[in-house]
Amino acid sequence: MKNTIKLLTLILAAIMLQQTTAKAQVKNTLPVKENIEIHPDHYNKIKINGLNIFYREAGAKDAPTVLLLHGYPTSSHMFRNLIPILSKKYHVIAPDLPGFGFSDAPDHLKFEYTFDNLANTMQGFIDKLGLKRFAVYVFDYGAPTGYRLALANPEKITGIISQNGNAYEEGLSTGWNPIQKYWKDASQVNRDALKDFVSKESTWFQYHEGASDASLIAPETYTLDQHFLDRPGNIEIQLDLLKDYRTNVALYPKFQTYFRDQKPMMLAVWGSQDPYFLPAGAEAYKRDNPNASVKFYKTGHFALETHYKEIGADILLFLSKLPK
Repeated sequence: MKNTIKLLTLILAAIMLQQTTAKAQVKNTLPVKENIEIHPDHYNKIKINGLNIFYREAGAKDAPTVLLLHGYPTSSHMFRNLIPILSKKYHVIAPDLPGFGFSDAPDHLKFEYTFDNLANTMQGFIDKLGLKRFAVYVFDYGAPTGYRLALANPEKITGIISQNGNAYEEGLSTGWNPIQKYWKDASQVNRDALKDFVSKESTWFQYHEGASDASLIAPETYTLDQHFLDRPGNIEIQLDLLKDYRTNVALYPKFQTYFRDQKPMMLAVWGSQDPYFLPAGAEAYKRDNPNASVKFYKTGHFALETHYKEIGADILLFLSKLPK
């Protein structure tokens, strides 16, 4: 009898050991769930100076804020891959400028399409949202808009990320020659000569020229941009902004003085093969601001299309060092 009990005990122990081992093996094969809170994107509109301004928002509202300002010819859609990366730790806001994306685009005879006016609208935007402190990411047209905000609100800016956002004349390529000709002589002939700048061929070119891997560029990007560019009357909006871009070049010395005086923490993330804004424009930031650093990526104007993971990682490291 004792031998039988002993045998049963040994068998039961073996079964329990087998079950424990099996459970451990199953547990080890399951994917490890990262302790990361996922913040969904929210799509909102807010009335600013009579205009409906569309914006994307993600991340905890009590986290440090990052304001993303897009450029030509795109919208906040350009940040669709970057926002999920940043919003894990930061409160991210990305508006569409007037005349772009899903924001209102009133006729150019009813709304003055100048960069001063774009900045005034964005000033109303940050005021209405109650943004007291934020880092700003500027790209292309977002740079002269964002730098005007920085001049007017130096106390609000915790840091600046410039992705192919220019503030130096040496950063302008020869691709600007036809536009500069229009600045010097605003004739109808010179204005009409720029209409091809808003064509689908030109939009495709801006996305693909210099890109390290064209297969990474999602076709909905330039297709969506062109959809908005092709709206009735939009060509006049864009020609007005091209004409007014001369005011940005005139403001370069003031922007540079701001960099020298305020010395904001700054990161230039630059597509080195951009056909419009040259690497020299990125390097120049270090001349005026000892707190500026520069990183180049072998790609074109829309660097986020091909390098959003690398740029996102570099931005997160930069943001972690900023004052709150």
